[in-house]
Amino acid sequence: MTECFHCGADVPQDVLIELDILGQARKLCCVGCEAVATAIVQSGSETFYHYRTDVNETPEFTPASLPQTMKMELALYDNTDVIEELSEASDNNTRQINLIIEGITCAACAWLIEKQLKQFSGVEFANLNLSQHKLQLRWQQDLTPLSELITRIYALGFKAQPYSPDQAQKQLESEQKKATQRLGLAALGMMQVMMFALPLYVGDWAGVFEKFETYFRVASLIITTPVVLYSARPFFVAFWRDMKSRHLTMDVPVAIAIGSAYLASIYSTLTQGEEVYFDSVCMFTFFLLVGRFLESRTRLKNCEAGNHLANVLPRSTLRIHPLDKTETVVPVSQLHINDHIRILPGATLVADGTIVEGQTSIDESIITGEFLPIQKHVGDNVIGGSLNVENPITIKISALDKDMQISTVMSLLDRATQDKPKIAILADQVAQHFVAAVLVLSALVFISWSFIDSDRAFWITLSVLVATCPCALSLATPTALTAATSALKHHGILITRGHVLQTLTRSKRVIFDKTGTLTLGQLNIEKIITLNGTEQNALQIAASLEALSSHPIANAFTFSPLLSVNNLSQQTGAGLQGEINNQTYKIGLAHYVLKQAPAAPDNGHWILLANQQTPLAWFLLSDQLRADAPSTVAALQASGLTCEMLSGDHSGQVQLIAKKLNLDKVQGGVNPEGKLNYISTLPSGDASIMVGDGINDVPVLAQAPVSIAVGSASDLAKIHSDVVLLSNQLQHLPLLIKQAKRTSIIIKQNLIWALLYNISVLPLAALGLLPPYMAAIGMSFSSLAVVFNALRLNKLRLN
Repeated sequence: MTECFHCGADVPQDVLIELDILGQARKLCCVGCEAVATAIVQSGSETFYHYRTDVNETPEFTPASLPQTMKMELALYDNTDVIEELSEASDNNTRQINLIIEGITCAACAWLIEKQLKQFSGVEFANLNLSQHKLQLRWQQDLTPLSELITRIYALGFKAQPYSPDQAQKQLESEQKKATQRLGLAALGMMQVMMFALPLYVGDWAGVFEKFETYFRVASLIITTPVVLYSARPFFVAFWRDMKSRHLTMDVPVAIAIGSAYLASIYSTLTQGEEVYFDSVCMFTFFLLVGRFLESRTRLKNCEAGNHLANVLPRSTLRIHPLDKTETVVPVSQLHINDHIRILPGATLVADGTIVEGQTSIDESIITGEFLPIQKHVGDNVIGGSLNVENPITIKISALDKDMQISTVMSLLDRATQDKPKIAILADQVAQHFVAAVLVLSALVFISWSFIDSDRAFWITLSVLVATCPCALSLATPTALTAATSALKHHGILITRGHVLQTLTRSKRVIFDKTGTLTLGQLNIEKIITLNGTEQNALQIAASLEALSSHPIANAFTFSPLLSVNNLSQQTGAGLQGEINNQTYKIGLAHYVLKQAPAAPDNGHWILLANQQTPLAWFLLSDQLRADAPSTVAALQASGLTCEMLSGDHSGQVQLIAKKLNLDKVQGGVNPEGKLNYISTLPSGDASIMVGDGINDVPVLAQAPVSIAVGSASDLAKIHSDVVLLSNQLQHLPLLIKQAKRTSIIIKQNLIWALLYNISVLPLAALGLLPPYMAAIGMSFSSLAVVFNALRLNKLRLN
């Protein structure tokens, strides 16, 4: 079987497509490959086939497969407002934009895209980062429209779309870039200065010290200067900031150490002093920057994880005209509430809304953490940012922009990151006082060594300043909290208050609301007892009567096919009456259905079906219990927590559910004020957890030490909650509490390690047993140990 020269696939026997490539007739498998290969040859880029590294992988996007909606979307890129939003103005009427390229498989792909784009008039710069698949493009829109450039990328068999990260992430990326440059310069300077420092240390033995001493010192000074002025600049900026604000941080002793060592070495060089320590300055700066660099990378990854939610929404969608029903691609910024939009399979929903046409499966994992798609039908609500999996649907927009559920999640997440728990505040206070103590102690060490050995006084003091810098102490708590919160978010557990993980470790009881929390808030038929006739016949008659009712009870009765009902009448709060096949039937409360009705089988919400003379069946209605409620309660009780239920329901369902779940305590018929009073009477040391969902739960959620709202809760309940279970799964509660306990353990480990390190290293430095560069290594190691220990929380233990 002959292979296609372009993509490597087998050429079907009935396909005869050839193209002259590299001086030979090459066989191709389809018109798609022919189109791409022709574009490559005609553009003069034939040598692409010399450089490609993988012939068997080729992008799936070809001109023939480009959907009409995508062609319409490309036209939007020539809209002035869209161009202003997506790109940045540069010099000489040029604009700059970053594009994400999909379908790249090798280095030759990047080379081909760059070469093709540079052939257009007005394209000044095109560079594709192969590792990130990000294309940086600078062009003149008036000479070559952006849509034409992106179309050429599609014609080559790739897919391109604008890259638009969040502003905070941009800032972190900029910081990461500068941190890399500073670290690289410090590393280079350290290596070069060590080359000159070594002869200074051994010069007396080799007999060359006096001859080359000045040269080596001056060379070291020249190399060290950019390290101090650029690489160590953040420490001096922070030092000056702290001095103006009169707030001590760990940057104060670091800046003093670096600056003092540098200035003292310059003085020694100019006055022909005995010692210079340019090598120690460079090594000290390098090892400090290593710790800062890894810390900033961790922050960048956390920011990227959070921004993943904010960046999932497309920039355009198909809007349906209300009159002629035509579909037009419009920017999301032009949408309005109640607009009808068309969502195709594989597309991301741009807004919250309600399905008005079609049915499909929706992947809501980006919001809820639930990995299985959920079936959605007409009338069901859908969430912006979720993915349409199967069929086209039409939705009516109910919320846009900041009012969308995904925006609510992001605002709650922001609130959590801004809220510091008490232990973190305490650690910061300890670190501040520790810095003050270090400065005082350093002064005492310098004075003491000035009498013991004045030549070593400065460098020993320098070691004390460096070794005892409380970086690890300040990192101990925030790194653990960040890692734990991020891991929980990936499992659909959104922490909205910073104190939660700390408070959960003291919790002794969990209090549940019933309706909508332990149950789904949906009535269903739990049991049928037939008195006359068959169960199927009774259910068919009951469902036919209830099908014409708007009462919530009617939703519990489903059957197909339904019978024709005539003369239907309803008595409020009692039941229904109608004629089926010339026979009158009633369904509802027993006293309404029959004057001499039989007694209900037992406690519960029973309704009776009967004809004019005879009772036919009893139906037991109940609020359906969540499938994971029993296992959740059992797991919580096994961990030592008391499980209770507070419900406003007066019916016997409260006791039935309490019995099914084996709850430790239950109270029914409790109004919102009663729930609030009950919470206020509990011991403060119990740190009780309240789990609810409705507006009636808002007061008690706001009052409880830890409040948790299920994902289906009202917006008001979510706002007043400390935790939101986005996936609606109660089984995540034990996971949350277990993660809180792990976080507490790791925070304590970090704090103990940081304090022990600083306490143990202090006498070594003060006694002159620890040179400055070793102090820098030790301080960086202690900080990294804290960070890596905290990163263990990124992986949740499900068992």
